[in-house]
Amino acid sequence: MSTDHADHSRQPAPAGATYPTRPGWPEIVVGLLAAAAAIAVTPFFGPLGLKSDAVAYGLVLAAWSGVVGLVGLAAAALIRIRSWGAFSVRRTTWRWMGIGVVAGVVAFLLKGVVNYAVITLTGFDADPQGSYYDAAGGGVLPLILTIAFLSVLTPIGEEFLFRGVVTNALLRYGPVVGVLSSSVVFALFHGINIAMTTAFVVGVIAAEAMRRSGSIWPAVAVHVVNNMGLPLFVLITGNTGPG
Repeated sequence: MSTDHADHSRQPAPAGATYPTRPGWPEIVVGLLAAAAAIAVTPFFGPLGLKSDAVAYGLVLAAWSGVVGLVGLAAAALIRIRSWGAFSVRRTTWRWMGIGVVAGVVAFLLKGVVNYAVITLTGFDADPQGSYYDAAGGGVLPLILTIAFLSVLTPIGEEFLFRGVVTNALLRYGPVVGVLSSSVVFALFHGINIAMTTAFVVGVIAAEAMRRSGSIWPAVAVHVVNNMGLPLFVLITGNTGPG
């Protein structure tokens, strides 16, 4: 499948108007600022009383992680681009979706190796996902909702922003810069913790899947498979924490 999107992402423009065929720096800046603003709201969830119920709080955080990406995409899309194809939101093949699933398994295993190496070498093991374990371990319905929020909504939201907007914009500087730089941005948005290395590994593989396929959906598949690890861990082992 061709990765040249120029012929597919432009829709007819009004007379005298032209729209870019891929996002650029304006979309990156506005999209990331909007996402950062959405993230900045999360400390206020505690004063609302949500922290008194660990399961409910974990579910809200899991859902909000997907909302953050969608807010960023919406802000970026409102600037000047009038085609979802410019963000690689276009149909793909079942073959590429299968490749995305396999790549997701590779990402899941590789991030485990990288995280183990980082923890072994540095002793740095701060894990921000404790609330997600609380949610997944709260019973059948919370587990189902955790899967829906963490393993479906979050991959869609984050891929649409970080790959659809950021990676596509940076690919104008070449595949190495586009894939690696956007993955660094994705990792930094996860904070200074062990999730940062996970995000970088998943980001690189998801970005490459999108670049090669020309569609965001194989990247979403990579992310879905990776994020399924946490609720499946809780379901299989009954443990409600990474230990």
